[in-house]
Order: sequence, then C-alpha cells, then structure tokens
Amino acid sequence: MAGPTSDSSFLTVARLLRTRGNRGELVAELESDDPGIFALFPEVYLWDGAGCRKAARVHRTWLHKNRLILQFDGIDSISEAERLAGWEVQIPAARRPAPPAGRYYAADLVGCRVLEARSGRLLGEVRGLLETGGASLLQVETGGGEVLVPFASSICTEIDPAQRVIRVDLPEGLEELNGR
Repeated sequence: MAGPTSDSSFLTVARLLRTRGNRGELVAELESDDPGIFALFPEVYLWDGAGCRKAARVHRTWLHKNRLILQFDGIDSISEAERLAGWEVQIPAARRPAPPAGRYYAADLVGCRVLEARSGRLLGEVRGLLETGGASLLQVETGGGEVLVPFASSICTEIDPAQRVIRVDLPEGLEELNGR
C-alpha cells in the first residue's frame, strides 16, 4: 500500500541495511533502544525515503552478532530482500508507547529550539541526534553553523518537547570548540 511521503505521522524505528542469508532476512539498524519493539508492533510500514510506503508484517526478529535481523512475511528470497535494503521501518507515531520518565524520542527533539538557561539566548534548533556510543549529541543548527551539544542532564537542564524547547547550561568553551 503506497502512502504519503515522510511526515510526522510516522516514526522510523529501524533502517534496513543489507540482506543476510538467502531466505529474505535483512540486517537492521535499530533507531529505538528497545529491540523488543517489534513484539508491540508486528504490523509496520516500510518506507523507501522517496514516496513509497507499504504495510508489512514482521515474521521474525533476532540478534546475530549484536545486529538486529528482521524477516517479513512474504519476503522469502535474497532477491526480494535486496529490494528493501535502504528502506526505513516505521510505525504510526500516534501508536508509539510513551517513553519512560526522563527518556525522549529523537523525533520529538528534532525541531526544538535550544535556549541558554542563564541568558535565554536562542542558540539554535535541533536538527538531529548523533549517537556516539557514549553520550548522544544534539546537532544544533545555529546562525553560524552546527554546534554539537552533549545530551546529558547536567547540560540539558530542561527538556520540554511539547513546548519545543530545550534549555542548556553550556560548559565554558563548548561553542568555540565547535568552531563558533
């Protein structure tokens, strides 16, 4: 089923990277910190990033060498799976579970205004969340380029996705370190 292009009514939970094996399996990069999300959402949408969105049913998931492997109903061969490499696995945003207290969906942070907590000065707007293996980094687009702000409670002192605001207490020299 073809659907609308990218919009806020869908949330990407995984990206299909490449095939694995010869039975229609795909290696996926999880965008959620919950590998069990597909137990909650066996019915998902596959989006090609350009305009084609189609419903799919997750047949099976498992971890192999610390990578998530997905298999969908009706995708039974390597050639069928190859056509899905690069696609995103999405769920309707309205059906996603609320995050635990103190946790946030990256999609809810994108577009938030970032304000300095002390002065109220607008630093910029969140364009993405960079996962580093350690603390995540907010990618903040400013008038002078991008600033990477550690997404840590000691720096991000107030996070209010509903109001589209994040207040930060930047360590001295952080802006200069980012080339501003």
